[in-house]
Amino acid sequence: MKRKLCLAVLAVCLSLTAAACGENGITDIGEVTDKTQQNTVDKGAETGTGRLVSVDNVEKYITIGQYKGLVLDDTVNSVTDEDVEAQIREDLKNTAEPVSQGAQEGDLVTVNYVGTIDGKTFSGGTANNYDFVVGDGQMFEEFENGVLGMKKGDTKDISIAFPSDYPDESLAGQNAVYKVTVQNVRRSPELNDEWVARNTDYTVVDDYRKSVRDKLEKQADASAEEVLKNTAWSTVFENSEVKEYPQDDIDRSVSEFKKSMEVYAKQADMTLDEFVESQGISREDFDEQCQQYAQGKVKQNLIVQGIMDAEGLSLDDKESMILQNELVKQMGVDNVAELIQTYGQAYVDESVGLQRVEDFIVKNADI
Repeated sequence: MKRKLCLAVLAVCLSLTAAACGENGITDIGEVTDKTQQNTVDKGAETGTGRLVSVDNVEKYITIGQYKGLVLDDTVNSVTDEDVEAQIREDLKNTAEPVSQGAQEGDLVTVNYVGTIDGKTFSGGTANNYDFVVGDGQMFEEFENGVLGMKKGDTKDISIAFPSDYPDESLAGQNAVYKVTVQNVRRSPELNDEWVARNTDYTVVDDYRKSVRDKLEKQADASAEEVLKNTAWSTVFENSEVKEYPQDDIDRSVSEFKKSMEVYAKQADMTLDEFVESQGISREDFDEQCQQYAQGKVKQNLIVQGIMDAEGLSLDDKESMILQNELVKQMGVDNVAELIQTYGQAYVDESVGLQRVEDFIVKNADI
């Protein structure tokens, strides 16, 4: 668990854009190969050279897998009536208002609770201002049933029998008593023209419902496109073979990894060595993780640069400038200069370069 915590922190550091980790996510350092874009901690350290790697002859260092004519699936999941109604229920829930009546199924309830077993509290058994929708199955059935009819300010003991196969072995098969105090009961309004006019850009239910479907369909299209790009990139990455890693690039990436960890160590008021030790891994294991991360990142940059060289793509052409401006919007900054100042030139170049290559692969694929 501690090892995963360290890597989870890294994942947060690396996942600064929607495209950063792709569909796979990062659960181990070896998986950092899927779109390893990261925040350059030393923001002013790299000024950018128009290339993602320090070498000119990329083919000396890597054999790039097939990236033209890939067979890719562009299936878009259909939006169902159930999907639309689920989104409408969520919109209604977001405008739920307090009620004085007892809680009913579907109500959003806020509770404080303290759980005990044989009169003693246990880890994870206490919470304050916890929200859940009665009947959604978020809590144990006995808990949700016990809350039914309770009003704001009511306190009640609710007994829960943990199943024998409960994941937490210390609780499996145990009987617990939760002292529950209801802080608030909120109920979703009815869907009608009045609610639509008050809470949306529309005036009648039918127009609002159509807008919900349109929005979900656009999201489905965008999701399918992202999956398509991720699949295209993963295929090329997996089918490419590094012959030799440019040492300067490896050293730079290792340094970035360590600087990222130093930031988190500092936030925890620790040195890097103390932080590594707190994650339950040895310094040797940490150094190995640094190397694996660096190799994944450098492999990515070699592939991207190699394809850009072969196909005459540039980080400075019109298409790249458009992607750069889109990145400005995604990252919530005012302009490219602020983007570079905040995240570093290397981050911007790697993000744009990867997107250029993904787009090229998809454009030249058999969809």
